[in-house]
Amino acid sequence: MADQNTPQREPTANMEDGEDWAKELRIRFEQMMRTKRYNDLDRSRSRSGSPAAFDRTSTGSNHRTASPAMTRPMQPQSSRPISESSSSSRSLRPSSAALHPHVRTALRNAPIEPVEPQDSNGIRFKNHLISASHTPIKYENPGLLDEALSVIPLDRIYPEAQEESEFLQAQAESMGDGRKAEWGYQDCVIRALLKWFKGSFFTWVDNPPCPNCFSPTIGAGLAVPTPDEAARGAGRTEMYKCSNVECGIMERFPRFSDVWTLLQTRKGRCGEWANCFAMLCRALGSRIRYIWNAEDHVWIEVWSEHQKRWIHVDACEEAWDTPRLYAEGWNKKMSYCIAFSTEGATDVTRRYVRDPEAHGLPRNRISEAGLLWTLDRITAMRRENMPKEDRHRLQFEHQREQKELRGFVVQALAAKEGKAVPRNGFRLGARTASSPVKKACKKIKPWETIIGSNLSSQTTMATQRDYTSFEVCTTEKATLDNDRLSEGLTTATKMPALDDQHKSATAEACTGHSSLPVQ
Repeated sequence: MADQNTPQREPTANMEDGEDWAKELRIRFEQMMRTKRYNDLDRSRSRSGSPAAFDRTSTGSNHRTASPAMTRPMQPQSSRPISESSSSSRSLRPSSAALHPHVRTALRNAPIEPVEPQDSNGIRFKNHLISASHTPIKYENPGLLDEALSVIPLDRIYPEAQEESEFLQAQAESMGDGRKAEWGYQDCVIRALLKWFKGSFFTWVDNPPCPNCFSPTIGAGLAVPTPDEAARGAGRTEMYKCSNVECGIMERFPRFSDVWTLLQTRKGRCGEWANCFAMLCRALGSRIRYIWNAEDHVWIEVWSEHQKRWIHVDACEEAWDTPRLYAEGWNKKMSYCIAFSTEGATDVTRRYVRDPEAHGLPRNRISEAGLLWTLDRITAMRRENMPKEDRHRLQFEHQREQKELRGFVVQALAAKEGKAVPRNGFRLGARTASSPVKKACKKIKPWETIIGSNLSSQTTMATQRDYTSFEVCTTEKATLDNDRLSEGLTTATKMPALDDQHKSATAEACTGHSSLPVQ
């Protein structure tokens, strides 16, 4: 029955303007949702189990019930002092968390407000991020850009990039559906640069060889950088001793961060590789971001104008657009992955850690609100003198990237839920005890299919979902008639010798219920 106290406003049939009817409909919908929220709030309060007995009255089905404060019964007068009775009433009053459980849940998912860190650990981490944010600024030095460009073999890089770009374009056009190429020309330039940098230009160094006898060296601790090493960006100097007893020379290995020095030495570890390669990418006109990882690794990201997104690039591994390399490839657990550029700073941990439970570490070096405040401050400093149009463009790119990062989280959750869903009524990997026929199992190689001479009387077929070995179950007599074909493991993908009639019969059997799921 409709509420008599709430007038029903029906749109008239002769309403000339459709916008008025839409506006009225929207207002009625908002009123209905508001009433529903009030009712949900009252029901949550009733479920909270308050010690005080509340009288709940209502004047209509769509009206909000009286609040507990207004309907609390009168307390009898007591001879106790007022302070004692007030404290007693406060102890009986239900807490706000008990009265509003759904409000607390909603606040948990609310956006984080930036708050400047106040604790010592947060301030220390904030200062470290601000210091690391200055790294990409040195890539804008015009003299360094010219020096970096002079060491790049452009006569080799550009032809390789042109060839790959034309191949990708022809491949896309051959599909006939109007799709664009996977990578653009500038992307191909960076890919060719990456191949040359890894194979011909830079050298990885763990323990530097002895400069005297070229024997292996052994680590001997750290030393204070000399004034010359410090002037070239060496934050620390590693000491190595020659393993040859007759030699025993100590070798210094400064960890340089100056790009001009790295262009001369052309050796180092991940920090030197990322620094030098980022400078070369910038010399070729690409936008870059320096990715700092709290677990002692660095790499870069390159902006793809063709795909309108940031591409993961690790020169040490010659890795292109493989952000899952560290967590899922190396089984590396990470907590913070922060991207720094001349345009600001962004937390991109979600791109590289898709499953925080399996590959994530506690993020306790700073509060999330303090981290957001620090990144916003760095971004504001970098964009302070930018034109308004550039700031709007970067803000749009940031929003699109945040949507991309949220999509990674959704994909990870969907993949995790998909693994937990049973298939054909059985848990994955489980075997059923009851079976219409006795089965014997044997190991076969991947993608191998065993086919009998007669499909109607003697057929054994198998396939593999992944590229690993698996078990194929066959009958003891290696015979299955067509009536029992839908009950056994009857999946086949590699049947060049079968005609169309047998293929259709096999595919129809494969879609049926299986008493033994595929491993």
